[in-house]
Order: sequence, then structure tokens, then C-alpha cells
Amino acid sequence: MAANRFRLGWFGNLTAPQWRDGWSERDAENWSDGRFYIDMVRDMERAGFDFMMLEDSLMVPDTYAGTAELELKHAFYAPKLDPVPVVSMLAYATEHIGIVATASTTFYPPYLLARAFSTLDHVTRGRVGWNVVTSSEDRAAQNFGMDVLPEHDARYDIAEEFLEVTGKLWKSWDDDAVVVDRERGYYADHTKVAPIDHRGKHFAVRGPLNVSPSPQRKPVICQAGSSPRGRDFAAANADMLLCIPNGLANMKAYRDDIRIRAEKAGRDPDEIKVFFVVAPVIARTDELARAKQEEFLARRQENFEHQMAHFAATMEIDFSVFDPDLPIPDDVTTNGHQGQFAIWKEVFGGRPIREAASAMRVQSMELIGSPVTVADAMEEAMEFVGGDGFMFLSQPPSRAYTAEITEGLCPELARRGLIREGFSHRTFRENLRSF
Repeated sequence: MAANRFRLGWFGNLTAPQWRDGWSERDAENWSDGRFYIDMVRDMERAGFDFMMLEDSLMVPDTYAGTAELELKHAFYAPKLDPVPVVSMLAYATEHIGIVATASTTFYPPYLLARAFSTLDHVTRGRVGWNVVTSSEDRAAQNFGMDVLPEHDARYDIAEEFLEVTGKLWKSWDDDAVVVDRERGYYADHTKVAPIDHRGKHFAVRGPLNVSPSPQRKPVICQAGSSPRGRDFAAANADMLLCIPNGLANMKAYRDDIRIRAEKAGRDPDEIKVFFVVAPVIARTDELARAKQEEFLARRQENFEHQMAHFAATMEIDFSVFDPDLPIPDDVTTNGHQGQFAIWKEVFGGRPIREAASAMRVQSMELIGSPVTVADAMEEAMEFVGGDGFMFLSQPPSRAYTAEITEGLCPELARRGLIREGFSHRTFRENLRSF
């Protein structure tokens, strides 16, 4: 039996695109005006993507060897743009695709975030999503008056109350509060707009919101919980999840687990769509794709530095203190992304740090080949796992790689009837749940 249709998303951030390969050199200098990403999101909408998801962080990482050298050398996480204001720009350039922006419950005040995303939902005509993160870096905390982040599970406790507050704010106007009654002279009915008077452990917010109800009422909620606490939070609150489990068996186990947790939380598990992060290597033929993979593997030092910067930014683990020719020590822990760190240790598989990191791509499963070969593997994966879709990761992004996906792979997926060929609903959430 063939797989059912699945969804596609792009997972990245607003950082400098590919700048070392000699192609699209102007993008490397001019990307910060946003037009590079406008071209990208238009290509994705035309190709059948459901959304573009914009990751974010709030610091210049300097964990590795106590310096920001690697981070700024490779422009991996800095410089970067704040995705929240850029949502409007990307949405204005498109018609249907969802735009998901990351914002942290540890640093945003709930009222400010609720107002910003309600505004974005209005101006995007119901196409905004919020990637809910609790943040994972003490360096970010130090930009907001803290010395260190709260403990991992405590951050989720804060996030639970944060979503409770924002949910109340988005409901503080009745659906029919805006009456525009010209005869009586009332634009909005004051009896249908009420304070929320929230007083909890972490937040005190009077309300009501001063933005009228938006097309979706609240943004599509995205989450990436992989620890047990994070999975409970995601299953109770998210419309969609991104995850990076290692291999098909773990992909299926993750999705099944989220669906079980969602049912326990009183939700319909079909309302939650699970997206697996992949980074396909695509060329016209399998042989050319394998050659591209060999070229990637030959860049050992660059790849090693990328992964060290990545681990430092997301885990705040300084791998420079470890012998790179030995495996990750068993006693290494993190207050950052705990579930993902466990998965990456599994991916390393006891290999020496340098060897494993130099050959590593951040992905759930390896996809290398022609569009036909990669489409075969994606279709088989979705049939085995049960759904719901893939997120393509490209760091740094490039026009060439985007074209390989949108002009090479997506037409093959569309020929098989595996991805959307249009948008039948008005809002992001409705389209996300349409199959």
C-alpha cells in the first residue's frame, strides 16, 4: 500500500546563505534585506511546501574554547535576524504558505508575545505559526538580566503557564465583540471584552488583549520537545512538532509516543503533525549524488568545526576540553536540549568525537540520490512511520540547494500524489489538518 500524502516544511534561520562556494556571491552580502528569503519562500509555496519555519536564538555563542571565533568564522548562528518582524515580509510576498517564527517563553512577556502574534495573524490573513521554545543557553539568559537559565524541567513549567496566559489573552475578546454598529455608534461591544486577571506562580497579567480576534484566533503552535518533559508539553499544546530521531524505528517510536501522550492529555492525536528533519543530498543521478556526499565528507575540518559550533550553541557544551580522538565521555550532561543530546550521542555510537562530527549531518535519516531514489525512500519512510511529513534543513541555505528540492525532488513527489498541489483552506491550521 502506498503512503498517504505527507507535508513538507523548511527548517532554518535568517542567517547568511552559502558564501564560500563562489555562487550567488551577492546574497552573502545582501541577504539581511530579506529578499533572499522572499525568493526562497516563493519557490517553496509553488513547489508544495506547507510552511517555512524560522529557528532563532538570542546570543552570539562563545562556548567552544571560550571564544566566538568558530561561530563568527562560519556565520552559523550569528549574525542572524529576528524572525518575528520578518514574518510580515515573507507573508506579504506569498499567498498561502504558513510562516512559523520562533520566540522564547523564558524571555518574552506573555502579553507582548500574544499581542505580536495576534497582530501577525491578522496581517498574514491567518498564516502565522509560533515555534515555542524555552531557550537552552545561559549566554542568552545573560542578555535578559539572568546569570543562568532556570533548570530544564522548570523552564517547561514556566512555558506551561505562559501558554495558559497567552491562551486566555487570545480568548479575551468574544468572537462577535467587533460589531461595527453605525446606528448605535459602537465599533466593539464592551460587554464582550474582559480582563483575564491571571495571577500564577510565574506571571501576573490583567488583560484583556488590545488586539481584536485574528483569523486563527491563536497561531499554529510548533514545538520540538524530545525529552520526556518536553514530549508531554508538546503533546498537550502543539499543532506540529519537529524532531530528529535516529533512523526509521526511532522515528516511528517518537511519533507513536507523541500520539499516546496526546490521547492521555485529552487530545485527538490526528490534530498533531510530526515532522522529521532531513537534509537530502540530491543530484540528477545516484552516482552524482554519491559524489556530492563524498565531497562533503572530504571537508572534514570544516564539518568538524560546524558541529562543534552547533553543539556549543544548542547544548552549551564545550567540546574543546575533550580529546577529539576519544568518544563523548559518559558523564557529560546538559541543561540545554537534553533529549536531542541523547539522540546525538546515539548517532555518534561510541565513535571518536572528531570522526563522528566530521561525517555528521543533522537529520533523522540519510537521503542520498536522484529525485526518484530520494522520493522512494521518503515514501517508504512515511508508509512505515505512519506520517506526517518532513522538514528540510539546510545550514547555510543556498539558491542551488533550494532548487534541487523545489525543482528536482518536489515535482517527483507531486507526480506520485504525495504532497499538496494547492491550498484548499484559508488558514495555516486548516491547511495543516486538511489531510
